[in-house]
Amino acid sequence: MGRSRLPGGVDPDRETPEAYPPDHARDHVTKVTTGLAVARVEEAFARITERDGDIRSFVATLRDSALSDAEASDQRRRDSRLYGPLDGMTFAVKNNLAVAGLPTWSGTMAFDTPAVRDATVVARMRAAGMVLIGTLNMHEGALGATTDNPFWGRCMNPLKEGYTPGGSSGGSAAAIAADFVPVTLGTDTMGSVRIPAAYCGLWGLKPTRGQVPATGLTHLSWTLDTIGPLARDPVTLGYVFAALSRPDPVDPTSTISQDIEISTKSLEGLRFGILDAAALSECEPVVLDAFADFAASLTNAGATLVPTSVVGWSPAALRRAGLLISEVECAEVLGEAVDEPGLSDSFRTMLTYGRRAKADRVERAYQQFQQLTTAFEVAIQGLDGIILPTAPQRAFSHHTSAPPGQADFTALANVAGAPALTLPLTARDGGLPCAAQIISPKQGDLRLIAMGKLMQDLPPVWKPENKN
Repeated sequence: MGRSRLPGGVDPDRETPEAYPPDHARDHVTKVTTGLAVARVEEAFARITERDGDIRSFVATLRDSALSDAEASDQRRRDSRLYGPLDGMTFAVKNNLAVAGLPTWSGTMAFDTPAVRDATVVARMRAAGMVLIGTLNMHEGALGATTDNPFWGRCMNPLKEGYTPGGSSGGSAAAIAADFVPVTLGTDTMGSVRIPAAYCGLWGLKPTRGQVPATGLTHLSWTLDTIGPLARDPVTLGYVFAALSRPDPVDPTSTISQDIEISTKSLEGLRFGILDAAALSECEPVVLDAFADFAASLTNAGATLVPTSVVGWSPAALRRAGLLISEVECAEVLGEAVDEPGLSDSFRTMLTYGRRAKADRVERAYQQFQQLTTAFEVAIQGLDGIILPTAPQRAFSHHTSAPPGQADFTALANVAGAPALTLPLTARDGGLPCAAQIISPKQGDLRLIAMGKLMQDLPPVWKPENKN
């Protein structure tokens, strides 16, 4: 059956800049129009069978329904009635997003009731013709950044044996890096899309708060959570964002986009804020070197880098405040389940801490959010974005202690409600990739993606091979 509208609710006879990234007619989502959808699904499951026993990126797979959806896509292709550029592309979603017929475990074993309906974002990706392969491993409850899950297994980084893919959306990054799927959805509370993308050499988008509806998400923090896509390139992210970003009448936080003008054709003349060396002092030298190379490339491309500070921002203090609010709000979301079986002792301890947090501490954390939001809005005025490393370090071994400051540079965008895009960078030592992120003004998601497209060919942006 044909459709009268393309993904994103766009009239096919009147495509607008709000629907897709600039110049989308000249872009090409890698390999989306080659081969058959059924063949891609079969290839995906063959790779999953061969490799995911070691990587442990998937929690559940949907072979029968995926093949059925792929057959429908192939028929639309034969009839020249494809829904749009995503039709037939495979994807998978983090296991805190509802998929009809599957439990939304959220990285625990506490929730075994199958979902009645898809999360809004899952339904919209299916409506764009995409083929859902399954649900993905994550850090328990989304409250952590290693995806060393006590119930679903220790998820591995496909780029280096024994290393973490990051978290909490670790399975979402690992599934792409392992060439199982080209696109996944994750959730980002204080960096949980961007950190795994950084560790696995991918692009990841944390949209403006409210741009992507959260109906069907098991929240960690309703204040900070945002659903976002991961992919190997910004073009694919742009198509997925266009399919997802529409108001949802069921979600009171969903907003109508008032996107900033996106007619960005060149980096020349763009202005990016950059933090001073002291603000980045916790970074590993290899991260600072890669970031310096990226900043130099922006300057060589004609962009202007402006020394910038966010008044009152202590990355570590903001990260601690975000953790407190996540513990408090997650304990409220889970309610009586906090006391039921199916949670690890460590996760339960964090939620119990949130339950018992003193009201004045919680109020101070919320006030800190308000102050930093105002300070960010002042700092971003007159700028196209602020650039900084995504994480202070690269991926690390599961056998070492997790660095406490993994989210120090990512939490700011969540607190401010601003969009942020992470892009992978080649390290000078030729080892695991590093990453930079661009935080843009609110509602500037499409322009942010457009800027990312202009940056993807700059040195030292890392280019993983896309096999999907």
